[in-house]
Amino acid sequence: MKRSAALMSVAFVAMTSAANAQAIDSNLPTYEAASGVSGNLVSIGSDTLNNLMTYWSEGFRTFYPNVAVQIQGAGSGTAPPAMVEGTAQFGPMSRPMRGSEIEQFEARYGYPPLAMRGAIDALGVFVHRDNPLECLSLQEVDAIFSSTRSGGADEAITTWGQVGLTGEWANRPIAMYGRNSASGTYGYFKDVALFGGDYSPEVREQPGSSTVVQGVAADINGIGYSGVGYATADVRLLQLRGADGECYGPTAEAAATGNYPIARFLYIYMNVNPNEPLEPLRAEFVRYVYSQQGQSDVVRAGFFPLVNVIAEQDLAEFGLN
Repeated sequence: MKRSAALMSVAFVAMTSAANAQAIDSNLPTYEAASGVSGNLVSIGSDTLNNLMTYWSEGFRTFYPNVAVQIQGAGSGTAPPAMVEGTAQFGPMSRPMRGSEIEQFEARYGYPPLAMRGAIDALGVFVHRDNPLECLSLQEVDAIFSSTRSGGADEAITTWGQVGLTGEWANRPIAMYGRNSASGTYGYFKDVALFGGDYSPEVREQPGSSTVVQGVAADINGIGYSGVGYATADVRLLQLRGADGECYGPTAEAAATGNYPIARFLYIYMNVNPNEPLEPLRAEFVRYVYSQQGQSDVVRAGFFPLVNVIAEQDLAEFGLN
């Protein structure tokens, strides 16, 4: 990508969005069908983005019912090989591609992959619905989930009493649920919530975000992490302590301002030859993502929508503005 996603901070989104960050930016275009659009699309990558890719595909197919879309969501780590091998047109990832992954793509094609920033996600830390805990600091999250405690905690947190719960909860052991190493969520949580440290071997790795939530829902002592869009009535989202010491939930406003400390862009990588125009099928899918309808799908999937300034930047990258 020509522009660095790291330079486009989530805080910048707040400055360019309406006061209600969950509202769809009225400056985004309303999508209208184009002619000459047909064919098959394959998406291989992030489990976190699985539901959103499904919503986008369903919305897109209301305009083009003869287009077939196949979606596989086994984890962000499966996207780069699929892009290199040419077995997928879209590689959704809940983290940016690593340098080594980009190098492998460039070695095959002679140019880097391009990525849309399709949505904003806040990672949620979940507990069982009967757990009375309200808030944790990142240092406490690190001391629960990691073996290294790079956040600075003096000891591992293994019981609920160590984070302030009393009575029958005080001596209950904490059971951790998380994603497997193929997941971009696994890597992002490791980098931010674990301060780059290592996971505890006691974390019960799950193949998908929904199974993390299911594990916590079935275990009164459980705690886990995944995209907030996977929340159910059987779990509770914890607030996390921001840099100012206050507790913030994973809301659009708190994610956009940076007060909620684990928020990120979600990406969809594509193979785009810089010397050739994007063919109509993928071009229209990109336009759909950055439309009123496409960003409404983002909200339906439980994520936070983008604003038009980001849409215009990414459309320019794809030569579609």
